[in-house]
This record gives sequence, C-alpha cells and structure tokens, in this order.
Amino acid sequence: MDFRTHVIAPGATSRFAADALLIVLAGDAVPATLDEPLAAAVKEAVAQGDFAHKAGKQVYLRQVAGVKAARVLVAAVANGSAKALKSALVSGLNTLKGLGVKHLAVQLLGFDTLQSAHAEALATAWGDAVYVYRTTKPSATTVPKLEKLSLLAASKAEATELGAGLVRGAGIVEGVTLARELANRPGNHCTPSLLANEARKMAKANDLRIEVLDHKAIEKAGMGSFLSVAKGSDEPPRFIVMHYQGAAKSVAPVVLVGKGITFDSGGISLKPGAEMDEMKFDMGGAASVIGTMRAVAQLKPKVNLIGVVAAAENMPSGRAVKPGDVVTSLSGQTIEILNTDAEGRLILCDALTYVERFKPAAVVDIATLTGACIIALGNVRSGLFSADDGLAAELQAAGEAALDTCWRMPVDDDYDEGLKSNFADMANIAGRAGGAITAAMFLKRFTAKLRWAHLDIAGTAWKSGAAKGATGRPVGLLTHYVLSQAAK
Repeated sequence: MDFRTHVIAPGATSRFAADALLIVLAGDAVPATLDEPLAAAVKEAVAQGDFAHKAGKQVYLRQVAGVKAARVLVAAVANGSAKALKSALVSGLNTLKGLGVKHLAVQLLGFDTLQSAHAEALATAWGDAVYVYRTTKPSATTVPKLEKLSLLAASKAEATELGAGLVRGAGIVEGVTLARELANRPGNHCTPSLLANEARKMAKANDLRIEVLDHKAIEKAGMGSFLSVAKGSDEPPRFIVMHYQGAAKSVAPVVLVGKGITFDSGGISLKPGAEMDEMKFDMGGAASVIGTMRAVAQLKPKVNLIGVVAAAENMPSGRAVKPGDVVTSLSGQTIEILNTDAEGRLILCDALTYVERFKPAAVVDIATLTGACIIALGNVRSGLFSADDGLAAELQAAGEAALDTCWRMPVDDDYDEGLKSNFADMANIAGRAGGAITAAMFLKRFTAKLRWAHLDIAGTAWKSGAAKGATGRPVGLLTHYVLSQAAK
C-alpha cells in the first residue's frame, strides 16, 4: 500500500496526475473550492439528472475537458461524519477497482473539518476494496489492484492531520487483511498447527516474541478444560502467546485472548449439517488477536501488549468429551459439560486463568461464542460484556472511533443462577434464554483477579450468503483500544 497526502493549491485538482480522481462531496451544492472544469461537469450531471447531492448517488465521468485524470468519479455523502464518508468511499472504490486504476487521487470537499478519522475511513475502505481471497482459489478473478492512493489536502496542517489517519488506517488494514486471510482458510488448511505457524511468521516479521505450547506443555500447565475440547480431534491443540513491548517492562500489559476453534462440528452434541462449513470461522477471535498484534507492531504505540490464542478442533470421536463429563479447569474449578458445542468457553476459561501470571492492566477476550448474540444484536454490533464500567466505556469508544461498533450487554449476578450443577462447581451452559449473557457469566467466574471484558463476535466476524467471508472484525476496535491505552 502506498498512501500519501498531497497539498494542492486552489484550482489545481484538475491538473493532478493520476489514473482516476474520486471526489466526495458533502452538502447540497457544488463547493466553491472545486475546480471550474470539474464544477461545470458536476453541475451538468445534475442538470441532466445523472447525479444528485444525496447519499448513495454517484456519477462516472470520462475524459472531462481540462482535467488531467482520464476518469472522474463524483460521489455524494450523507453528512460530514467518517461513517457516512466510508459508505460513499466503499461504493466509489468498488466502481473504480475494475477499471484498470492503479493510482487514485481522492479529494473530500464540503466537509466542515477534515480529521484523521476521515483519512482512516478512506484507508480501511481501500483495504476492503482490494482484498481478494486466493489461497485455495488460484482461479479467483484477478482485478487490477489499486496500488497508490493520493489524498489531496488544502493545507500543510490538513495534510498532517489526514496523514496521521492514513498511517493508522494502513496499520489497521494490514491487521484486518491478515485476520480475514486466516479465517477464510478452510479447516483442513487452517489447523491449530498452521495457525501457530502463521503466528510465528507474523511475529518473526515484526520483531515480536512468541511461544507456542504443544499438547504436552498444555497438559503440564494444567489446562484440563481446554484439553477436553481437543480430545476428539486428531489435530493437536496449540496455545500461542505473542508479546509486543512498546513501553517499559514495569508497565502492566494489555492482554487479548482469542478463541481459536479452527473447526467446530459441535463434538458429540453435533451441529446440524446446514451451514456447518461456516464453522471454519469459529477461530475469528483468534484471527482478530493475531491481526491486532500485526497492526500494533506496525503502529508501534508506547504500550505493552500480549496476544493469547487457544487453538483446537472440536470433533466427535470415541475419545471426544461427552455430555455429562466433568473436567477440571486450570483454576481448579470443576465443570460439568452438558453440551459439547459450548466449547469456546471451555478453552477461554483456562486461557483467562493462564494470563493472570502477566499481571495485566486489562484483559479482553474475543470469541465467536454464541448464536444467541446474533439473535440479540444481528450482524451490526459485537456484544460487549464487562462488569467494569471504565473498561466497557473505553472499548465502546474505541469501536465508535474505528467504525467497528459494539453494544454493552448486562452481566447481572442473577444471570449466574442457571450455571449451577449438582455434580461440579458449575455447568458449561444454562437455559436457552439469555444465552449470550450466561456464556459471559461462565467466563466471569474465571476473572476474579482480572479487569476483564468479553467481546462476542459471532454476528460480526464473518458474512454469509453471496458475500460469504471473514470481515476481520474487531481488529479495528481492538487496535483503537490499544492505541488509547498508549495515549494514557
């Protein structure tokens, strides 16, 4: 990616050399600052009914007289927010990416004030536009790749502000792209071992310290709950710990914990066959942790960050854990497994206990944990669960800033009642009602020593249907959160 800002004088846009020019207009009229050749072309398009100053409207203009760029796309934006801008940018970039455009110039006009958030929205929209999954599909349609982006600014101060957003956005794009790539791989490719190897490659390329625990080391550590999930598979589990040190060693780290079920059949509590292929995405939390480590390593904030991934397959076999079995977690608490398809919490609880040794400032676990969260929030916002008001507010603010939003859900003690068991310290499921909440309440039992939050990304980690594929969420949210901790 080649992202740059350029300061141009008034009236110079038409003379800027690029393969294409994308102009995004806010407001209900052509801004006075738009070059006359371009302004005249836009006014003509409006007069002919080809364009209107309304959200979602755009017009493609070819070989505009007096304009150096051969292609011009004008898009209207609903308002001056970064969210509205990103929507317009996504539409515009999707139009241009198949037209042989390698160098694109972008100008944002009619906005009250341009901020770094606007430039970040452009960078992340760009990342979405150019990503194509090819790892197991070499025949994937190859489109001319957008290689260079020039964001036009009206002053040095504006260029500096927008440049900061492009830098931040570029880091997030790298993290999101890695997360998408890992999650999109099928289960027979992205095994726990491969996930560990990809984490090693990322760590080596970005000067991060990494350790990977194999089955024997996991067993020696006492993670009985985690290992119970892996018992039914021939693929060995892996426990991955990545370290980024951007502050003094004495500074308590932020810890991210990702669920890495590389394929979830449900185990003995077998899932229905329909759409089971999408259970390759059940390591979306792990992918987002690895992606966030990649983004943070590029952005180099003054903060200490540890990324932890518990990776396993959940499969049925003669060795698999059965409904009614009781296992002992790393914390020493026993768990009656009433449903083997509620396995994510069984690996996360041991990971949460494990990270106590790092004496973290805060711990956030990320998991495609419950279908109930999709029922509650759909595919728009991730579910946020935390008893810590301050931590919850910071994560919500990070999500809003990243356009990667979440919504806080309750963790009242009353929800804990359903997890009681006659045969163990707790059951791994409660009743159907409030399933996303009771899953969080299960995890909460292992966080007494932690400042903790849980993100349920079951509805946001991937898309189904014709657009099936991983989204890379919530890498943006997590990266903004980590950056906010450095700002402290």
